[in-house]
Amino acid sequence: MSDFGRLVEAEIPRLRRYARALTRDVIHADDLVQSGLTRAIAKQHLWQPGTDLRAWLFTIVHNQYVSQVRCSAREGANVAIEDAAPVLIIQPNAIDALRLRDLDRALAKLAPEQRQVILLVGLEGMCYEAVASLLHLPIGTVRSRLSRGRVQLRVLMGMEAKGRPSAASADRPETDQRAA
Repeated sequence: MSDFGRLVEAEIPRLRRYARALTRDVIHADDLVQSGLTRAIAKQHLWQPGTDLRAWLFTIVHNQYVSQVRCSAREGANVAIEDAAPVLIIQPNAIDALRLRDLDRALAKLAPEQRQVILLVGLEGMCYEAVASLLHLPIGTVRSRLSRGRVQLRVLMGMEAKGRPSAASADRPETDQRAA
């Protein structure tokens, strides 16, 4: 296996994680990674050694995902009834699984632009500059989307009320807060 192949192979777990977060489906995510890797290998000559391979691969997978979304929007999407019917199995001590489920649902409710930035920075640990380059955005836009996305996640997860008083409750006298 070539050096390029080894470098690409090391990035596959991150690519799969990102693709799963984008598609929200394991099978479609694996297909997305497969098509992205096929394209990366075919376009290997365009990658410049010494540059960030992960960002290059993420860009390819991201662009493949955008193309697939546009294509499915044109063609319309069909969903099998078996896939749409949720299966409810709660294991004992499933608190962590329920928290992950709630986080997954909250992420799904975010605007796609915010979700992408949160996943790249929070899940993949990419720096703001790399995310800005990957998504072809100014760094200020990345920071803004990340900040707004985090606030929205806190609200959706019900964490905003726990850690921080809202602006309305901060303005009220303490006696009014107890009565409310």
